[in-house]
Amino acid sequence: MRSPLHRPAVLRRLFNLYPPFVGAGIRVKHIAPDWREIHAEMPLTRLNRNYKGVHFGGSLYSLIDPFYMLMLIHLLGPGYVVWDMAASIRFVKPGRGRVSATFRLSPQQVEAVRAAADTRGKHAVTWPVEILDEGGEVVARAEKTLYVRRAAPGAAV
Repeated sequence: MRSPLHRPAVLRRLFNLYPPFVGAGIRVKHIAPDWREIHAEMPLTRLNRNYKGVHFGGSLYSLIDPFYMLMLIHLLGPGYVVWDMAASIRFVKPGRGRVSATFRLSPQQVEAVRAAADTRGKHAVTWPVEILDEGGEVVARAEKTLYVRRAAPGAAV
């Protein structure tokens, strides 16, 4: 029997109770049933403002941190090991008000990662994500690099 954590609706609720997300005001609004899309958002609050009264850069990064890794873990399945490897973020303009990020992975992207890991033994993939304000303007551009490899037979992943 699979863990309840494999169900997107359950994991979404748990993320919304996760203390670092609660403290930053991050809410996971949607996890697609097929794990191919996640939408998260964060209002500007007294707990995530910086000295200048706009979104703290660390909170903006927290908004995008775990999602590509989580998606790929579920999309590739237990035969693969997936870890965050690197990240970068470029702040484009001050974040005021509610900001959001949407993560999407196509079947072609996932199969390309699977094929590369199967062929090379390990693979690093980098995907971009934008953090948008309520008007749809870019507040920050980030990249997440994930490490993927086949799991050793019989190994706990």
